[in-house]
Amino acid sequence: MIPKRQGRQVRWGRGVVGGVLALGMLAGAAGCGTPPAPGPAFGPHGRSTQPGTEPDATTRGTGAAPNRTVPAPAPEPTSGRSCPEGGVRLVETGGDAAMGLRVEGFQLVNCGTEAYVLEGYPGVSLRDGRNDPLEVAVVHGAAGITTGVPDIDAAPQRLTLAPGQAAAWSVVWRNLVTDSTVPATTVPAMEIEPRPGAPRLWLRLARPLDLGNTGKLGIGPWTAVTG
Repeated sequence: MIPKRQGRQVRWGRGVVGGVLALGMLAGAAGCGTPPAPGPAFGPHGRSTQPGTEPDATTRGTGAAPNRTVPAPAPEPTSGRSCPEGGVRLVETGGDAAMGLRVEGFQLVNCGTEAYVLEGYPGVSLRDGRNDPLEVAVVHGAAGITTGVPDIDAAPQRLTLAPGQAAAWSVVWRNLVTDSTVPATTVPAMEIEPRPGAPRLWLRLARPLDLGNTGKLGIGPWTAVTG
């Protein structure tokens, strides 16, 4: 026969064990009924709307991959001998020097697509190293400078240059220093007006004109280039 106190302890122990088992069963039932954590939601275009998954603003709605850089187009090649606005190009052709007398030649090349008409003399303005005008008398012909220069003293004529053709003209001067109180003049650049109203051409001279202090330059008319 079991004493009463021991019977109460057995019944109490069984009650605790039963309660623990009941709680475990309830927890298991609750775990089975809990839905899984929601996955990332997708917008109308199939993109995730979860925080941290939004596409880069620069590619939103463009279909482009994020952070993709589109290369800039390569620059077009440029030519060092492009045709000026007026359709003609000025070329320095060289000259001669003897006993202080200087002669320098130039050509005007029609680099455009239309015929170019010339008549008379080019308009010539002499410039210093800062492109400021120089006080030099520019005269037609070689009178007062020298004699016997056919290209300088030729009669003016009308010329029509087809595309690719050229006309020539020359200048003459003396490199003399007759007054030590007057600074010698050197001409590093020219501004040329091929015909009245035409766009002006600038030419930086490969051989600057050393005028001394004579203050005079003779120019010839446009002449045809033969050969």
